[in-house]
Amino acid sequence: MTAIRLAAVAAALLAAVPAAAQSVDQSSALQPLPDPNDRSDYLRIGVGAAFVPDYEGSDDHRIIPGAVLQARTGGISIFSRGTYLYADLVDRPGKVDLDVGPIVGVRLNRTGKVKDDRVDALPELNTGFEVGAFGGVTFHGLTNPYDALSFRLDAVKDLGNAHESWVVTPTAEFGTPLSRTVYVGVSASADYVSGKYNDYYFGISPAGALASGLPAYNPSGGGLKSWQLGALTGLSLSGDLRKGWGLFGSANYKRLTGDAGDSPIVRIAGSRSQWLLAAGVGYSF
Repeated sequence: MTAIRLAAVAAALLAAVPAAAQSVDQSSALQPLPDPNDRSDYLRIGVGAAFVPDYEGSDDHRIIPGAVLQARTGGISIFSRGTYLYADLVDRPGKVDLDVGPIVGVRLNRTGKVKDDRVDALPELNTGFEVGAFGGVTFHGLTNPYDALSFRLDAVKDLGNAHESWVVTPTAEFGTPLSRTVYVGVSASADYVSGKYNDYYFGISPAGALASGLPAYNPSGGGLKSWQLGALTGLSLSGDLRKGWGLFGSANYKRLTGDAGDSPIVRIAGSRSQWLLAAGVGYSF
């Protein structure tokens, strides 16, 4: 199924939901509330489509297929964030959780043809194969027994033949169910990168300037590359967010700053403002 068809399916399901959701909410009102400290194993998978910038810093967009994963097994929680997979190795029920584990993923920025002819004339970049770790803390039960406020620091390093440097990302996330069928979440994050990262993705050599028509650009160093705000929502079609079919959607705004935002790849050929929208359908076991 193509990404566009996935988006159409999700939109059709969402249009059909309100009356059914109201019905299951009424019927489930008499059921006992779930245990907020339940540590049972689970698996949630979803597929959908995302409307993303053509490259980091582009003002063109494209639609791509996507997938999400959340699971817990044997006390280990596994979840995806875009093209990255996380494994939380610490399972400590209670008001405060420690979050520690590895990260693996890929960075696909400008690894193929892009829509802007000037940027496309620059050398094609390699896929970044990144590994690292995260650490943080999650607070539960701040506004209700089921909410969660998390603070996390991610650090990944490219082990391939791409930027060959570190990316460090502090993140704050808050999520809570509004009912048995509706979940909402918000997040804020920032990316700090090295000079090698900015050189690789945002620099333009004299040869690249000649080929593309963009001015040559040599970033002065690293630092804050971007900040990002996000929101997501999930809607159960079964009457219980923990099982059955559901819909999900998210919206993220990113702002490129510093040397990255000043690059002609962004400032002239693209935009410092970046939007990412996604929607899909999932199933919880």
